[in-house]
Amino acid sequence: MANPPVDPIAAPDAAARLLAQDLMARARHASLSYLDPTTATPGISRIALGLDPQGLPLTLISALSQHAGALRAHADCAVMVGEVGDKGDPLTHPRLMIRAKAFFVAADDPVRPDLRAHWLKGHPKAALYVDFADFAFCRLIPIDALLNAGFGRAYRMAAADLLG
Repeated sequence: MANPPVDPIAAPDAAARLLAQDLMARARHASLSYLDPTTATPGISRIALGLDPQGLPLTLISALSQHAGALRAHADCAVMVGEVGDKGDPLTHPRLMIRAKAFFVAADDPVRPDLRAHWLKGHPKAALYVDFADFAFCRLIPIDALLNAGFGRAYRMAAADLLG
C-alpha cells in the first residue's frame, strides 16, 4: 500500500499568525473574488480594505459596482492581501488569501456611524463619498485562509488565527 501524499501546507505557528495579522492590518486595498450572478463565472475587483474595530476585514462598496450585486446575490468570496516588494521575485513576498462571507451593513444600522468614523481614520479620502446613498459598508467575515509566507512556507489557517 502506498503512503498517502504529504500535505506541503503546514498548520500555523505563532509567527505565521502574526504575519497574517500584520498583512491584514497593513492592507489598504485588496483583490476581491466573487461569483457573477448572471454568468456564474468568477470575477475579481480591487477594493479598499480595512479592519473593523474587532479586527475583521471591512470594505466600503458602491452599489454601482458589479461586485456589490454579486456579493448580495452570493455572499461567498475571497480577498487577497500582501504587497510585492521593490526587489526580488514577486512570488517570494508574503500574501494572504482569505475565504469569507460578505455581510452588508444597512444604512440605518446603529453601528454604521462608528464604522464610518473608524473607516475614515484609515481612509481619509473616502470622506468625499462615504455618505453617498449608493455606498455601504460590507464586513468580510473570514471562513479560513491560506498564508503564503514565501518560498516553501505555506500555512492553512482557521478564522480564529487571523484575530489578534
